[in-house]
Amino acid sequence: MKRRSFISQVLATGSAPWIIPAHVLRSETAPSNKITLGVIGVGSQGTNDMRGFLNHDDVRVVAISDVNKRHSDGALGHIKQTYGSADAKLHPDFRDLNRDKSIDAVLMALPVHWHSIPAADAILNGKHIYHEKPMGMSFEEAKHVRAAVRKKGVVFQFGTQQRSDLKFRWGSELALNGRLGKLKEIQVGVEGGKQTELFPEQPVPDFLDWDRWVGPAPMSSYHDKKTERNFHENMTNFSLGMISCWGIHHLDIAQWGNGTDDTGPVSVEGTATYPNGGSCDAMLTWKVRMEYAKAAPITFCTQNTEGVTHGVKFIGEDHWVHVVREKIWASDDSVLHDPHNAVGTMPITLPVSTSHTRNFIDAIKNGKRAICDIETSVRSDMLPQLTAIALKAKRKVLWDPVAENFGADQDANALLAHRTFRGDWKLPEV
Repeated sequence: MKRRSFISQVLATGSAPWIIPAHVLRSETAPSNKITLGVIGVGSQGTNDMRGFLNHDDVRVVAISDVNKRHSDGALGHIKQTYGSADAKLHPDFRDLNRDKSIDAVLMALPVHWHSIPAADAILNGKHIYHEKPMGMSFEEAKHVRAAVRKKGVVFQFGTQQRSDLKFRWGSELALNGRLGKLKEIQVGVEGGKQTELFPEQPVPDFLDWDRWVGPAPMSSYHDKKTERNFHENMTNFSLGMISCWGIHHLDIAQWGNGTDDTGPVSVEGTATYPNGGSCDAMLTWKVRMEYAKAAPITFCTQNTEGVTHGVKFIGEDHWVHVVREKIWASDDSVLHDPHNAVGTMPITLPVSTSHTRNFIDAIKNGKRAICDIETSVRSDMLPQLTAIALKAKRKVLWDPVAENFGADQDANALLAHRTFRGDWKLPEV
Protein backbone atom coordinates (compact mmCIF):
# COMPACT_ATOMS: atom_id res chain seq x y z
CA MET A 1 0.00 0.00 0.00
CA LYS A 2 1.28 3.47 -0.87
CA ARG A 3 2.28 5.73 2.02
CA ARG A 4 -0.39 8.36 1.31
CA SER A 5 -3.16 5.81 0.91
CA PHE A 6 -2.16 3.99 4.08
CA ILE A 7 -2.14 7.11 6.24
CA SER A 8 -5.45 8.34 4.76
CA GLN A 9 -7.08 5.01 5.51
CA VAL A 10 -5.95 4.72 9.11
CA LEU A 11 -6.95 8.30 9.87
CA ALA A 12 -10.36 7.89 8.24
CA THR A 13 -11.17 4.70 10.14
CA GLY A 14 -9.78 5.92 13.44
CA SER A 15 -7.65 2.81 13.60
CA ALA A 16 -4.26 4.49 13.53
CA PRO A 17 -1.66 2.45 15.41
CA TRP A 18 0.16 3.94 18.37
CA ILE A 19 3.41 3.78 16.39
CA ILE A 20 3.57 4.15 12.60
CA PRO A 21 6.78 2.59 11.16
CA ALA A 22 9.33 5.18 10.08
CA HIS A 23 9.45 3.86 6.51
CA VAL A 24 5.71 4.55 6.12
CA LEU A 25 6.10 8.19 7.13
CA ARG A 26 8.88 8.87 4.61
CA SER A 27 7.86 10.89 1.56
CA GLU A 28 7.96 9.32 -1.86
CA THR A 29 11.09 10.49 -3.67
CA ALA A 30 11.53 8.62 -6.93
CA PRO A 31 14.38 6.08 -6.81
CA SER A 32 16.07 7.82 -9.74
CA ASN A 33 16.35 11.01 -7.66
CA LYS A 34 17.90 9.32 -4.61
CA ILE A 35 21.58 9.53 -3.72
CA THR A 36 22.81 6.01 -2.98
CA LEU A 37 25.16 5.89 -0.02
CA GLY A 38 27.66 3.32 1.18
CA VAL A 39 28.98 3.48 4.74
CA ILE A 40 32.52 2.40 5.67
CA GLY A 41 32.69 2.06 9.44
CA VAL A 42 29.51 1.74 11.50
CA GLY A 43 30.85 2.08 15.03
CA SER A 44 29.52 4.81 17.31
CA GLN A 45 30.42 7.78 15.08
CA GLY A 46 29.62 6.04 11.82
CA THR A 47 26.22 4.86 13.05
CA ASN A 48 25.41 8.36 14.32
CA ASP A 49 26.35 9.88 10.96
CA MET A 50 24.45 7.17 9.07
CA ARG A 51 21.31 7.86 11.08
CA GLY A 52 21.59 11.48 9.99
CA PHE A 53 21.54 10.38 6.36
CA LEU A 54 18.65 7.98 7.01
CA ASN A 55 16.55 11.04 7.87
CA HIS A 56 16.79 12.34 4.29
CA ASP A 57 14.14 10.98 1.96
CA ASP A 58 16.33 11.52 -1.11
CA VAL A 59 19.15 9.33 0.27
CA ARG A 60 19.21 5.54 0.29
CA VAL A 61 21.82 3.68 2.36
CA VAL A 62 22.54 0.66 0.18
CA ALA A 63 25.77 -0.85 1.54
CA ILE A 64 27.89 -1.02 4.67
CA SER A 65 31.38 -2.26 5.46
CA ASP A 66 32.78 -3.02 8.91
CA VAL A 67 35.13 -5.60 10.41
CA ASN A 68 32.96 -5.87 13.54
CA LYS A 69 29.87 -8.05 13.03
CA ARG A 70 28.13 -6.49 16.02
CA HIS A 71 28.49 -3.07 14.44
CA SER A 72 27.18 -4.34 11.11
CA ASP A 73 24.19 -6.01 12.76
CA GLY A 74 23.37 -2.82 14.64
CA ALA A 75 23.58 -0.72 11.48
CA LEU A 76 21.31 -3.13 9.60
CA GLY A 77 18.81 -2.78 12.44
CA HIS A 78 18.68 1.00 11.96
CA ILE A 79 18.32 0.56 8.20
CA LYS A 80 15.45 -1.89 8.66
CA GLN A 81 13.72 0.45 11.12
CA THR A 82 13.88 3.26 8.57
CA TYR A 83 13.15 1.44 5.32
CA GLY A 84 11.14 -1.53 6.52
CA SER A 85 13.78 -3.97 5.32
CA ALA A 86 17.50 -4.50 5.89
CA ASP A 87 18.39 -4.95 2.23
CA ALA A 88 21.75 -3.13 2.31
CA LYS A 89 24.73 -5.11 1.00
CA LEU A 90 27.43 -6.20 3.45
CA HIS A 91 31.02 -5.81 2.24
CA PRO A 92 33.75 -7.19 4.55
CA ASP A 93 36.30 -5.42 2.32
CA PHE A 94 35.76 -1.68 1.84
CA ARG A 95 37.35 -1.90 -1.61
CA ASP A 96 34.43 -3.96 -2.87
CA LEU A 97 32.02 -1.29 -1.64
CA ASN A 98 34.05 1.44 -3.32
CA ARG A 99 33.97 -0.42 -6.64
CA ASP A 100 30.19 -0.84 -6.62
CA LYS A 101 29.05 1.35 -9.51
CA SER A 102 25.53 1.62 -8.07
CA ILE A 103 26.84 3.71 -5.16
CA ASP A 104 27.02 7.50 -5.59
CA ALA A 105 28.60 8.55 -2.29
CA VAL A 106 30.47 7.13 0.67
CA LEU A 107 30.45 7.97 4.36
CA MET A 108 33.86 7.08 5.85
CA ALA A 109 33.83 6.95 9.67
CA LEU A 110 36.68 4.67 10.70
CA PRO A 111 39.32 5.00 13.45
CA VAL A 112 41.87 7.69 12.54
CA HIS A 113 44.65 5.33 11.42
CA TRP A 114 42.29 4.04 8.74
CA HIS A 115 41.12 7.40 7.35
CA SER A 116 43.30 8.07 4.33
CA ILE A 117 43.52 4.72 2.50
CA PRO A 118 39.79 3.87 2.13
CA ALA A 119 38.89 7.53 1.61
CA ALA A 120 41.33 7.99 -1.25
CA ASP A 121 40.21 4.66 -2.70
CA ALA A 122 36.55 5.73 -2.62
CA ILE A 123 37.31 9.09 -4.24
CA LEU A 124 39.42 7.53 -6.99
CA ASN A 125 36.45 5.26 -7.72
CA GLY A 126 34.38 8.38 -8.35
CA LYS A 127 32.50 8.50 -5.04
CA HIS A 128 31.50 11.73 -3.37
CA ILE A 129 32.66 11.48 0.23
CA TYR A 130 31.59 12.52 3.70
CA HIS A 131 34.97 12.17 5.40
CA GLU A 132 35.01 12.00 9.19
CA LYS A 133 37.67 14.05 10.88
CA PRO A 134 40.63 14.25 11.18
CA MET A 135 42.17 13.87 7.73
CA GLY A 136 44.61 11.21 8.91
CA MET A 137 47.80 10.55 10.83
CA SER A 138 50.02 12.83 8.74
CA PHE A 139 49.98 15.82 6.43
CA GLU A 140 51.14 13.63 3.55
CA GLU A 141 47.96 11.56 3.91
CA ALA A 142 45.80 14.70 3.88
CA LYS A 143 47.53 15.94 0.72
CA HIS A 144 46.99 12.56 -0.91
CA VAL A 145 43.24 12.68 -0.29
CA ARG A 146 43.16 16.27 -1.56
CA ALA A 147 44.97 15.25 -4.74
CA ALA A 148 42.37 12.52 -5.30
CA VAL A 149 39.48 14.98 -4.86
CA ARG A 150 41.09 17.47 -7.23
CA LYS A 151 41.61 14.75 -9.83
CA LYS A 152 38.09 13.30 -9.70
CA GLY A 153 36.16 16.51 -8.97
CA VAL A 154 33.86 14.85 -6.43
CA VAL A 155 32.07 16.57 -3.55
CA PHE A 156 33.98 16.39 -0.27
CA GLN A 157 32.44 17.11 3.12
CA PHE A 158 34.60 17.06 6.25
CA GLY A 159 33.07 15.96 9.56
CA THR A 160 33.76 19.33 11.22
CA GLN A 161 30.03 19.87 11.62
CA GLN A 162 30.34 23.03 13.71
CA ARG A 163 30.27 25.06 10.48
CA SER A 164 26.66 23.91 10.24
CA ASP A 165 25.90 25.38 13.68
CA LEU A 166 24.50 28.93 13.79
CA LYS A 167 26.33 29.78 17.05
CA PHE A 168 29.78 29.13 15.57
CA ARG A 169 28.86 31.02 12.40
CA TRP A 170 27.64 33.96 14.49
CA GLY A 171 30.79 34.14 16.60
CA SER A 172 32.95 33.95 13.48
CA GLU A 173 30.97 36.71 11.72
CA LEU A 174 31.28 38.98 14.76
CA ALA A 175 35.05 38.52 14.65
CA LEU A 176 35.32 39.01 10.89
CA ASN A 177 33.18 42.17 10.90
CA GLY A 178 35.19 43.92 13.60
CA ARG A 179 32.28 43.91 16.07
CA LEU A 180 34.73 42.92 18.79
CA GLY A 181 37.27 45.56 17.80
CA LYS A 182 40.51 44.52 16.15
CA LEU A 183 41.01 40.81 16.76
CA LYS A 184 43.96 40.32 19.14
CA GLU A 185 43.89 36.59 19.88
CA ILE A 186 41.85 33.44 19.47
CA GLN A 187 41.88 30.95 22.32
CA VAL A 188 41.03 27.32 21.64
CA GLY A 189 40.60 24.93 24.55
CA VAL A 190 39.77 21.23 24.24
CA GLU A 191 39.75 18.04 26.28
CA GLY A 192 43.14 16.56 27.14
CA GLY A 193 44.49 13.02 26.97
CA LYS A 194 44.10 9.98 29.22
CA GLN A 195 46.24 8.19 31.77
CA THR A 196 45.37 4.48 31.77
CA GLU A 197 46.79 1.17 32.88
CA LEU A 198 48.58 -1.08 30.39
CA PHE A 199 45.82 -3.12 28.80
CA PRO A 200 46.67 -6.85 28.99
CA GLU A 201 46.24 -9.12 25.99
CA GLN A 202 42.80 -10.68 25.58
CA PRO A 203 41.49 -13.36 23.21
CA VAL A 204 40.13 -11.85 19.98
CA PRO A 205 36.33 -12.28 19.92
CA ASP A 206 34.78 -14.19 17.04
CA PHE A 207 32.73 -11.16 15.90
CA LEU A 208 35.85 -9.06 15.12
CA ASP A 209 38.58 -9.29 12.49
CA TRP A 210 41.37 -7.80 14.62
CA ASP A 211 44.01 -7.97 11.88
CA ARG A 212 41.82 -5.87 9.58
CA TRP A 213 40.90 -3.49 12.42
CA VAL A 214 44.59 -2.79 13.03
CA GLY A 215 45.15 -2.59 9.26
CA PRO A 216 48.05 -0.27 8.34
CA ALA A 217 48.95 0.50 11.97
CA PRO A 218 51.67 -1.37 13.87
CA MET A 219 50.33 -4.69 15.12
CA SER A 220 49.54 -4.93 18.84
CA SER A 221 47.69 -7.38 21.04
CA TYR A 222 43.91 -7.22 21.30
CA HIS A 223 42.05 -5.66 24.21
CA ASP A 224 38.41 -4.66 24.01
CA LYS A 225 39.13 -1.09 25.16
CA LYS A 226 41.37 -0.55 22.15
CA THR A 227 38.31 -0.72 19.91
CA GLU A 228 36.51 1.97 21.92
CA ARG A 229 36.82 5.45 20.50
CA ASN A 230 37.39 6.92 23.96
CA PHE A 231 40.65 4.96 24.18
CA HIS A 232 42.02 4.36 20.65
CA GLU A 233 41.85 8.10 19.95
CA ASN A 234 44.40 8.49 22.76
CA MET A 235 46.81 5.84 21.45
CA THR A 236 49.58 6.92 19.09
CA ASN A 237 49.33 3.66 17.12
CA PHE A 238 45.89 4.78 16.01
CA SER A 239 45.67 8.57 16.42
CA LEU A 240 47.50 11.83 17.19
CA GLY A 241 45.37 12.23 20.32
CA MET A 242 42.99 15.00 21.36
CA ILE A 243 45.09 17.69 19.67
CA SER A 244 43.65 16.25 16.46
CA CYS A 245 40.44 14.39 17.35
CA TRP A 246 38.98 17.26 19.41
CA GLY A 247 41.29 20.03 18.30
CA ILE A 248 40.27 19.96 14.64
CA HIS A 249 36.70 21.00 15.51
CA HIS A 250 37.56 24.21 17.32
CA LEU A 251 40.68 25.00 15.30
CA ASP A 252 38.51 24.83 12.18
CA ILE A 253 36.23 27.50 13.65
CA ALA A 254 39.27 29.59 14.65
CA GLN A 255 40.37 29.50 11.00
CA TRP A 256 36.85 30.49 9.89
CA GLY A 257 36.58 33.50 12.21
CA ASN A 258 40.19 34.53 11.61
CA GLY A 259 39.59 34.84 7.87
CA THR A 260 42.42 32.37 7.20
CA ASP A 261 40.65 29.59 5.31
CA ASP A 262 43.08 30.11 2.43
CA THR A 263 46.26 30.14 4.50
CA GLY A 264 47.76 29.03 7.80
CA PRO A 265 50.16 30.02 10.57
CA VAL A 266 53.78 30.95 9.90
CA SER A 267 55.17 29.65 13.19
CA VAL A 268 54.15 27.17 15.87
CA GLU A 269 55.75 26.50 19.25
CA GLY A 270 54.68 24.99 22.54
CA THR A 271 55.08 22.45 25.32
CA ALA A 272 53.30 19.26 26.35
CA THR A 273 53.09 16.57 29.03
CA TYR A 274 52.68 12.85 28.42
CA PRO A 275 51.26 9.84 30.32
CA ASN A 276 53.54 7.94 32.66
CA GLY A 277 53.13 4.48 31.12
CA GLY A 278 49.88 2.75 30.20
CA SER A 279 48.25 1.96 26.87
CA CYS A 280 47.03 5.49 26.17
CA ASP A 281 50.26 7.28 25.26
CA ALA A 282 49.10 10.39 23.39
CA MET A 283 49.83 13.71 25.08
CA LEU A 284 47.94 14.59 28.25
CA THR A 285 48.25 18.38 28.20
CA TRP A 286 49.74 21.03 25.91
CA LYS A 287 49.93 24.73 25.21
CA VAL A 288 50.82 25.97 21.75
CA ARG A 289 51.08 29.40 20.16
CA MET A 290 50.41 29.81 16.43
CA GLU A 291 51.44 33.09 14.81
CA TYR A 292 49.99 34.33 11.49
CA ALA A 293 51.47 36.80 9.05
CA LYS A 294 48.30 38.90 8.65
CA ALA A 295 45.81 37.56 11.19
CA ALA A 296 45.33 37.07 14.91
CA PRO A 297 47.47 34.48 16.73
CA ILE A 298 45.88 31.33 18.12
CA THR A 299 46.54 29.96 21.59
CA PHE A 300 45.68 26.25 21.48
CA CYS A 301 45.78 24.28 24.71
CA THR A 302 44.18 21.77 27.00
CA GLN A 303 41.03 23.26 28.50
CA ASN A 304 41.44 24.96 31.88
CA THR A 305 45.06 25.84 31.16
CA GLU A 306 45.87 29.33 32.48
CA GLY A 307 42.26 30.45 32.24
CA VAL A 308 41.58 29.04 28.75
CA THR A 309 38.34 27.09 28.95
CA HIS A 310 36.67 24.74 26.48
CA GLY A 311 35.55 26.19 23.16
CA VAL A 312 36.60 29.02 20.85
CA LYS A 313 37.10 32.51 22.25
CA PHE A 314 37.56 35.42 19.84
CA ILE A 315 39.22 38.26 21.77
CA GLY A 316 39.10 41.76 20.30
CA GLU A 317 40.34 45.10 21.55
CA ASP A 318 36.81 46.02 22.68
CA HIS A 319 34.97 42.77 23.38
CA TRP A 320 35.25 39.01 23.31
CA VAL A 321 32.81 36.30 22.29
CA HIS A 322 33.05 32.68 23.45
CA VAL A 323 31.39 29.78 21.61
CA VAL A 324 30.83 26.15 22.59
CA ARG A 325 28.36 23.66 21.19
CA GLU A 326 25.77 24.46 23.84
CA LYS A 327 25.87 28.26 23.81
CA ILE A 328 27.46 31.54 22.80
CA TRP A 329 28.18 34.43 25.19
CA ALA A 330 30.12 37.69 25.17
CA SER A 331 31.99 40.05 27.47
CA ASP A 332 29.02 42.43 27.15
CA ASP A 333 25.47 41.21 26.48
CA SER A 334 24.91 44.18 24.19
CA VAL A 335 27.22 42.59 21.60
CA LEU A 336 24.73 39.77 21.05
CA HIS A 337 21.58 41.85 21.60
CA ASP A 338 22.48 44.60 19.12
CA PRO A 339 20.26 44.03 16.04
CA HIS A 340 23.10 45.27 13.82
CA ASN A 341 25.15 42.29 15.03
CA ALA A 342 22.58 39.65 14.16
CA VAL A 343 23.95 36.61 12.38
CA GLY A 344 23.73 36.91 8.61
CA THR A 345 23.06 40.68 8.60
CA MET A 346 26.61 42.08 8.87
CA PRO A 347 28.59 43.09 5.75
CA ILE A 348 30.75 39.95 5.82
CA THR A 349 28.59 36.83 5.84
CA LEU A 350 29.70 33.21 5.91
CA PRO A 351 28.17 30.26 4.05
CA VAL A 352 24.93 28.98 5.56
CA SER A 353 24.30 25.37 6.53
CA THR A 354 21.92 24.12 9.20
CA SER A 355 22.51 20.41 8.58
CA HIS A 356 25.91 18.96 7.70
CA THR A 357 24.50 15.86 6.01
CA ARG A 358 21.90 17.91 4.12
CA ASN A 359 24.56 20.33 2.95
CA PHE A 360 26.58 17.40 1.56
CA ILE A 361 23.61 15.94 -0.33
CA ASP A 362 22.60 19.34 -1.72
CA ALA A 363 26.18 19.96 -2.89
CA ILE A 364 26.10 16.67 -4.81
CA LYS A 365 22.75 17.49 -6.41
CA ASN A 366 23.65 21.10 -7.25
CA GLY A 367 27.23 20.49 -8.35
CA LYS A 368 28.62 22.85 -5.70
CA ARG A 369 31.21 22.68 -2.95
CA ALA A 370 30.14 21.54 0.50
CA ILE A 371 30.58 23.95 3.41
CA CYS A 372 33.66 22.00 4.59
CA ASP A 373 35.23 21.33 1.21
CA ILE A 374 38.62 19.67 0.73
CA GLU A 375 40.64 22.89 0.39
CA THR A 376 39.58 24.50 3.68
CA SER A 377 39.53 21.13 5.44
CA VAL A 378 43.16 20.31 4.68
CA ARG A 379 44.27 23.75 5.85
CA SER A 380 42.27 23.49 9.08
CA ASP A 381 43.54 19.94 9.67
CA MET A 382 47.08 21.25 9.21
CA LEU A 383 46.87 23.08 12.55
CA PRO A 384 46.80 19.96 14.75
CA GLN A 385 49.40 18.41 12.44
CA LEU A 386 51.69 21.41 12.98
CA THR A 387 51.00 21.20 16.70
CA ALA A 388 52.13 17.57 16.77
CA ILE A 389 55.28 18.36 14.79
CA ALA A 390 56.26 21.37 16.91
CA LEU A 391 55.76 19.38 20.12
CA LYS A 392 57.74 16.45 18.76
CA ALA A 393 60.55 18.74 17.61
CA LYS A 394 60.47 20.53 21.01
CA ARG A 395 61.14 23.91 19.39
CA LYS A 396 59.55 26.62 17.28
CA VAL A 397 58.93 25.54 13.70
CA LEU A 398 58.52 28.00 10.82
CA TRP A 399 55.80 27.06 8.37
CA ASP A 400 55.34 28.26 4.79
CA PRO A 401 51.56 28.09 4.20
CA VAL A 402 51.98 28.58 0.44
CA ALA A 403 54.68 25.98 -0.19
CA GLU A 404 53.21 23.84 2.61
CA ASN A 405 56.55 22.94 4.11
CA PHE A 406 59.14 24.10 6.65
CA GLY A 407 61.53 25.53 4.08
CA ALA A 408 65.11 24.44 4.70
CA ASP A 409 64.23 22.74 8.01
CA GLN A 410 64.62 19.16 6.80
CA ASP A 411 64.15 17.62 10.25
CA ALA A 412 60.71 19.20 10.51
CA ASN A 413 59.89 18.41 6.86
CA ALA A 414 60.58 14.73 7.53
CA LEU A 415 57.76 14.76 10.10
CA LEU A 416 55.21 15.63 7.41
CA ALA A 417 55.52 12.16 5.84
CA HIS A 418 53.30 9.26 6.75
CA ARG A 419 54.77 6.44 8.78
CA THR A 420 55.41 3.06 7.19
CA PHE A 421 52.16 1.21 6.66
CA ARG A 422 51.98 -2.38 7.89
CA GLY A 423 51.94 -5.26 5.44
CA ASP A 424 50.66 -4.59 1.94
CA TRP A 425 48.58 -1.55 2.85
CA LYS A 426 49.43 1.63 0.97
CA LEU A 427 47.86 4.80 -0.32
CA PRO A 428 46.30 4.21 -3.75
CA GLU A 429 48.07 5.90 -6.62
CA VAL A 430 46.52 9.22 -7.69
